[in-house]
Formats: sequence, structure tokens, C-alpha cells
Amino acid sequence: MSPAALHWLLVGLAGLAGLAVLHVWVPSGDPASSICLSRRLLHLPCPACGMTRAFAHLAKGEWTAAMALHPLAPIVAVEMILGWAAWGPALAGRSWRPPIRLESVLVANVAVLVALWLGRAATGTLPW
Repeated sequence: MSPAALHWLLVGLAGLAGLAVLHVWVPSGDPASSICLSRRLLHLPCPACGMTRAFAHLAKGEWTAAMALHPLAPIVAVEMILGWAAWGPALAGRSWRPPIRLESVLVANVAVLVALWLGRAATGTLPW
């Protein structure tokens, strides 16, 4: 097995391990134990705040709770799975090219995250 294919496999296994951890553990909503530096140091939720807890609820199949914490969590989860799946054929040397450039997807994700964050900040619905 090539080193690149091994790396791809290990990333997939790490994703499954993360899914297993989030299935049994939901991070607390306490700002003092938050992994978000913005929330911890500035006491201000960042555009992605609530995403880890939303992923934990998605791992349990609790869609309503996940959507309440961060409405983009299911979309980001699907994007991560599709990105990992597309990475495999690229490593195998197949000439498959994604229809959209990765940079475009990342810029669009950041723009949507910030727009959602501003909307939630304006309406007072940011997750704490």
C-alpha cells in the first residue's frame, strides 16, 4: 500500500473514531471548558460555535438538536464525507476531477458561516 493510500485510510479511520467518540460524548456548553478560543477568551461565540456539539447530536441521530445548535452541521458533515471519498480515487491515479474547485467550496462555506453567525447574532440565537 502506498504511503498516500495509507494516509487516506488513516484519515478515514480517524473520522470513524471521531464519530464513535461523539456518539457517546456530547461536549458541555460551558464556556470555561469550551474548545473555541473566541468563546473561551472573548466570551463571544465564533461562526462555528455549536458545530462540535451539533456533530455529537448528528452522531446519535438527533437531527433536531443538531440543527438547533448549528444549522450547517449536516451540510458540513456531508461535505467532509464527500471530500474524503473523492480523495481516494485521486490517490489511486484516476483522472477524476471534482466539478468545483476546493477553494470555491471553502470560500462559500466561510461566507455562509459568517452570514449565519451575523444573522444569529442579530436575532440573539447564538448557541451559548
